[in-house]
Amino acid sequence: MRIYTRSGDKGKTSLIYGDRVAKNDIRVEAYGTCDEANSAIGLALSHLTREDWTDKDHFLAVMQKIQTILFHVGAELATPKGKDVQWRLKKEHIEDLEKNIDQLDQELAPLKNFILPSGHEASAGLHLARTVVRRAERTAVALEDELDNPLVVSYLNRLSDFLFVAARYVNKHVGGKETILDPDV
Repeated sequence: MRIYTRSGDKGKTSLIYGDRVAKNDIRVEAYGTCDEANSAIGLALSHLTREDWTDKDHFLAVMQKIQTILFHVGAELATPKGKDVQWRLKKEHIEDLEKNIDQLDQELAPLKNFILPSGHEASAGLHLARTVVRRAERTAVALEDELDNPLVVSYLNRLSDFLFVAARYVNKHVGGKETILDPDV
């Protein structure tokens, strides 16, 4: 299988089931933004390979599962309404995120101020991924009438919450410093 097909050279791409759309179609923007978020998560995680904390392997396994499910979200977004989705997003995926948010958050000091994306490179990268997921969510909202599965928007919403908590969790475990927003600046 070749990497290049030349079929997109004129600004069109295929959705799942072969429907051709412009590469700037809102649906392509939505699943492309999920891909971008997935890459940002991967880049953030690449900064953790040299770190050592007792829960790191479990944390990385959770993150890799999330990356896989983000592909499921992309499949939902790339599938025209009324067609079967190969990797359907399930309510359990959202429940898993919520469980993971609660578990990580138990180890963190309660927030009393806004924080700036900062600290360890992995933490800052997870904050970046969070903002990309928020953009994916906004784009998916614009597609809601075109989606068969309302869980897509819910998952993206919860994922951004998870990534916020995960960024704080990483800072705590690898000695990154959270920067408090200075309201007087």
